[in-house]
Amino acid sequence: MKINGLLLFCCAWVISVIPSPALAAQGTLNLTSSTLGLVCIVVFVLAYALVMLEEKLHMRKSKPVLVAAGIIWLMIGAYYVNQGQPDVTEHAFRHNLLEFAELMLFLLVAMTYINALEERRLFDALRAWMIQKGFSYKNLFWITGFLSFFISPIADNLTTALLMCAVVMKVADGDKEFINLSCINIVIAANAGGAFSPFGDITTLMVWQAGMVHFSEFLALFIPSLVNYIVPALVMSYFVADRKPSAVYERVELKRGALRILTLFLLTVATAVLSHSLLHLPPVLGMMMGLGYLQFFGYFLRMTLPGSLARKRAMAEREGDQERLEKLGSVVPFDVFSKVSRAEWDTLLFFYGIVMCVGGLGFLGYLSLMSEILYGEWSATYANVFLGIISAVIDNIPVMFAVLSMQPEMSHGHWLLITLTAGVGGSLLSIGSAAGVALMGQARGYYTFMGHLKWAPVILLGYIASILCHLWLNESAFSVFG
Repeated sequence: MKINGLLLFCCAWVISVIPSPALAAQGTLNLTSSTLGLVCIVVFVLAYALVMLEEKLHMRKSKPVLVAAGIIWLMIGAYYVNQGQPDVTEHAFRHNLLEFAELMLFLLVAMTYINALEERRLFDALRAWMIQKGFSYKNLFWITGFLSFFISPIADNLTTALLMCAVVMKVADGDKEFINLSCINIVIAANAGGAFSPFGDITTLMVWQAGMVHFSEFLALFIPSLVNYIVPALVMSYFVADRKPSAVYERVELKRGALRILTLFLLTVATAVLSHSLLHLPPVLGMMMGLGYLQFFGYFLRMTLPGSLARKRAMAEREGDQERLEKLGSVVPFDVFSKVSRAEWDTLLFFYGIVMCVGGLGFLGYLSLMSEILYGEWSATYANVFLGIISAVIDNIPVMFAVLSMQPEMSHGHWLLITLTAGVGGSLLSIGSAAGVALMGQARGYYTFMGHLKWAPVILLGYIASILCHLWLNESAFSVFG
C-alpha cells in the first residue's frame, strides 16, 4: 500500500508541474520537453542500468523493466485523464499489448518445442556424438561454430549457444583459454546464424511479423551473416591449440518420439510461414496450431506408454540389463504443460517490459524525435550501422522495437540492413546478446566480459565486412536515396 501511495503521489506531482494546455482537438501530445517526459526517460534509464548490472546484482532482468513500464504508463494515463482524454492512452496501451501478445505466444510455442526436444534427449545425443568422435581442439572450434550458425536459425541463438557451450565445457575439461575462445566463437556464430531467419532471434521475428521482410527474403542475409562469422573465426582459429582432448564416452538413448517431435516442430514452422505468406494471417496462428500438434502427440505418448514400457522391460530382462531396467522404472509420462512451464519466462517478461517502456516513450514523442535525428539528418545506412553498434550496449530488442515503432521511410535493402546489424551487432560485447549473457552464466569463470572484449576489434572487422557484403550483394534492394 505504501508503494502504491508513493507512485500515485509521484504521478500527481508530475502532472501538477506540467502546464495544462487548452486542447483544440482530441489526440496525442508531444511531451518530449515536458517534466513528465523527462521523468519517464529517467525511470527507463534507471531500469535499464539495473538490467545491465544483472550479472553483478544477481537480479533477474525482468524485474526493473516491469516496474518501469508500470510507472511510465501510470504517469501517462494520469496526465491524459487530467486532460480529459482517457481513451487516448487506453487505445495506445492496448495496441502495444497486442503486439507483445502475438510475439509472446509465438515465442512460447517455439520454446515449448525446444524444451520438449531437450527432454527427449535429442540435444544430448548430438552432444554425445560430437564428444565420442575425438575431434581436436581446432576441429571442435570449427564444428561447434558451424553447428551454432546452422542450428540457431531453427532453434534460436540462445538455445543453440547453450547447447554448444555444454559440448565445449564437457570436452575441454577446465582449459580456460580454449573455453573462452570457443564461447566467443559460439556467440558470434549463433547471433550471425539467427540474423537470416525469423526464428533465429526475437528481433528477426519482430521484423517478420511486422511485414517489413518476408520469410524468403531473409535468405538474402545468408552470405553477409556467414561473412560476419567467418572473418573473426579465421583470426581466432590461429590461436587455438592443435591438440586432442581426452575422449569422453557417454551413451545417450533418445526417448520415444524425439524425432517425431522434431518433425512436428518443422511442420509447425511451415504452418506459421504458409498462414502468413499465403493467407496474410499473423504467424502466431500457425504456431498455436502447432502447439495443438504437440498436445495430440503428447496424448498419444501417454496412452501408449504402458505397452511401450512392457516391451522394453521384457527385452531388458531377456538381455539381463539391470541398468536399463532401473531406468525404465523411473520413466514418467510426457506432459506438454511441463514443457510450457520450463519456457524462459524471465525473457518473456523482460520482453513485455521493454515493449511497454519503449511504447510509452514513443507515445510521448521520443521515437519520432529519434527518427528525425537519425533518419532525417543521417542517411539510413549510417543510422542502421550505428544502431547495430548501440545494440551491443543496449539490448537489440528495444533497438529493433524502437525502429519498427518509428517506421522510418527506408528502402527494402535498409530494412534488411537493420535486421542484420541489430542481429550481429550484439556480438561485439558479451553483454550485447542473450546468447552472450547466458554463456557468461553457464561458463562462469571461463567466459568473461574482459575475455570477450579483448577480441572486440576482430569481431568489429566481421561486423564491417558483413555490412559491406550486404551493400554489395543486395545493391538492387536499396533506393538511390539511402
